[in-house]
Amino acid sequence: MLFGPTPLDEARGAILAHTLRLPDRVLKKGTVLDAAAIEALRAARHGEVIAARLESGDVPEDEAADRMANAMLRPLVARSRAATGRVNLLAETHGLLRVDVALIDRVNALDESLTLATLADFSVVQPKDMLATIKVIPFSVPAAPLQVAEAMLRGAPALTLHPFRPLRVGLVSTELPGMKEAIFENGVEATRVRIEALAGTLLPPERSAHETAAVADALTRLRRAGAELLLILGASAVVDRRDVAPAGILRAGGVIEHFGMPVDPGNLLCLGRVGPVPALVLPGCARSPKVNGFDWVLERLLAGVPVTPKSLMRMGVGGLLKEIDTRPLPRGDAPRSAATTAPRRPRRVAALVLAAGRSRRMAPLNKLMVTDRSGQAMVARVVDNALASRARPVLVVTGHERERVEDALAGRPVLMTHAEDYAEGLSSSLKAGIAALPPDVEGVLVMLGDMPLVSPAMLDRIIAGFDPEEGRAIVQPTFRGKQGNPVLWGREFFGEILSISGDVGARHLTGRHAERLHNVEMADDGVLRDFDTVDTLKGL
Repeated sequence: MLFGPTPLDEARGAILAHTLRLPDRVLKKGTVLDAAAIEALRAARHGEVIAARLESGDVPEDEAADRMANAMLRPLVARSRAATGRVNLLAETHGLLRVDVALIDRVNALDESLTLATLADFSVVQPKDMLATIKVIPFSVPAAPLQVAEAMLRGAPALTLHPFRPLRVGLVSTELPGMKEAIFENGVEATRVRIEALAGTLLPPERSAHETAAVADALTRLRRAGAELLLILGASAVVDRRDVAPAGILRAGGVIEHFGMPVDPGNLLCLGRVGPVPALVLPGCARSPKVNGFDWVLERLLAGVPVTPKSLMRMGVGGLLKEIDTRPLPRGDAPRSAATTAPRRPRRVAALVLAAGRSRRMAPLNKLMVTDRSGQAMVARVVDNALASRARPVLVVTGHERERVEDALAGRPVLMTHAEDYAEGLSSSLKAGIAALPPDVEGVLVMLGDMPLVSPAMLDRIIAGFDPEEGRAIVQPTFRGKQGNPVLWGREFFGEILSISGDVGARHLTGRHAERLHNVEMADDGVLRDFDTVDTLKGL
């Protein structure tokens, strides 16, 4: 192909490279210049134009795109007509798109004039969705690379569309004593929405105790009801292939094929089968409507694409669906990276600093008023750490020596509330603080006034782990597996906290709601160290 300034005497049949506006018409880019067009150009005092002229062996852009598109056609894949060197390939049904990535790369490497862009492999598509676009960059293509591209695309399917099948899906949802009804209902509804979105049908869910025999019996009943896919949503997250739910699959006569997947969230998915029927133990994040590893597996199964241990292990690239900076170290020390999913509105988490106690084990000293080398009181150090974190607002509960505590915190942007009955114990201070929180707070970090070594970074790691929709409604820091403070509580637990009495906190509620608890491992023991005796204070 010849390209460049072309005298009008040589321009007949040439392809105009750029749009030209003439007094009586517009000649658009791509116009094949005929006698009338050339005469109009002369009248407008143009002596030459920028144009392309085809040579022997050149294939015009629309013909080239048309030929490539025909070579790519497969069942359930349609195409548009060729225009300006482009053809779009379209879906004819709702399904899962498979893309031969290596073949697409080889085609695109043949010649710079030929380009082929597709959706990602394993994309979910609807009828009429664009699957790929072929675009010929210049106005023509050399015949040789085009012929090679056609042969490659005819020889193997670059695109394959797998329609979703109307499978009947059985769900076993296990429960533990004290488990809230809403947790069961939300998990079932999230599962139903996922299945129906992929043309499947959810059979009446089976509800069972979180015990191996009960899970096995429920799976057997679902198989008899015609389930073609079995799902288990455990009241407690599965942590081993020998755990309750996987053991239930084995007891029902099945096998466990693989535990875990390199997709986050979704790591704790367990793949098995009972006879020919696939059986999955779902990760806790499956209770949330947000995309997680279970979605990827469900899409493949309902599209009839085999899911094997090898295919699970190949999901790592792109499997970081959501960066969570509360993962155990050393990843926790790495810089935060942006989430691959759309950013969400930050949750409003308050900090509640309990500073009402009488320091009976350190009498006559008030431990909260003990100063460091700079003269700063311990309670002020704790409050400053809270103010340097993402928690807002910071609310301080006073009681014993109220005026001294308030003086130590003077000038700081904190809210104050007084526990009139602080002498009755820790629960009184805790309830006074919970009752004083603003109504739009979604969670609260309950901080102890004698733990000054809990840094702002630690507080932010705890806050980052808070996500009630994904089952992380209580977040507790740990150091080498030992549970520490402060604990973050979601609003759903405020009512229970307000019912506590005596000289106790809310820690016992974590056992009652174990399925909602998320532990965050810390780099040092600051979350374990409080200072409530003279000896521990010497260590500080």
